[in-house]
Amino acid sequence: MIKKSPLKFFILTLILILIDQGVKLAVHFYMAPGFAGQIKLVGDWLKLHYVLNPGMAFGMQLGYEYGKLLLSVFRLFAMVGIGYYLVHLAHRGAPDGLLWAMAMILAGAVGNVIDSTFYGVFLNNAPYGSPTPWFHGQVIDMVFVDVWEGFIPDWVPVWGGQYYSTPIFNIADSCIFIGVCMILIFQRRFFGGHTLEDGLLPVSGPDATQAEVVPMSELTDGEYAEKQVEKTNEELSNETSNDEKTSSSSEPVTLEEPKDEDSLSSDLKKS
Repeated sequence: MIKKSPLKFFILTLILILIDQGVKLAVHFYMAPGFAGQIKLVGDWLKLHYVLNPGMAFGMQLGYEYGKLLLSVFRLFAMVGIGYYLVHLAHRGAPDGLLWAMAMILAGAVGNVIDSTFYGVFLNNAPYGSPTPWFHGQVIDMVFVDVWEGFIPDWVPVWGGQYYSTPIFNIADSCIFIGVCMILIFQRRFFGGHTLEDGLLPVSGPDATQAEVVPMSELTDGEYAEKQVEKTNEELSNETSNDEKTSSSSEPVTLEEPKDEDSLSSDLKKS
């Protein structure tokens, strides 16, 4: 496997983060929230719709008091873990497709971490009653794929009878979604049936872990070279003697040719 530099994948992550934050800030400063500021992009099904999301991705929320704080802390740990894993995969020689997917997931995680950590302070959008604006910022969502909306049938468990519309999301959510889909769709190509302990990629050639470690002083020593030559000659002589034993034990048996009738009759007279 070939060790790769993770730099170009982190560059993609940085570019996606800048795009995500630029779009969010533009929506915040130049659009009115809700239906009043809604902008149609493609027909009636693709729109820009400014909403604040106090919870998870795609408009989902954690309803209890410290849910937002726990979510923000989890996002921080996830961001660090994904970044470390990306470096680990690059050093293990993982396929580029897998590394691009991980870079997109990292960008999405960092983008939403920035919202949760700082927007409550700098944009003053923390929910009312939050114990602190830090780590309680609301994520800005704006991409609205308006495929269906209406009331869910009453027979549906949990959500029955509630009004539902297609979730509104942002660029960071899209990066996470696309990255995960890439891994799921191309997992056989990315992993090739090998586990991470196997090195992700098929390894050919000798195993480096079984190599003999020779001190540097011995490499420049003439006696060490002579010993290696003697060892090689001894192994060759052993192989030669084994071959001779094998050939001697398997010598072909020579059969006498059958005698003709005159020779048999002369032998009988002599006897």
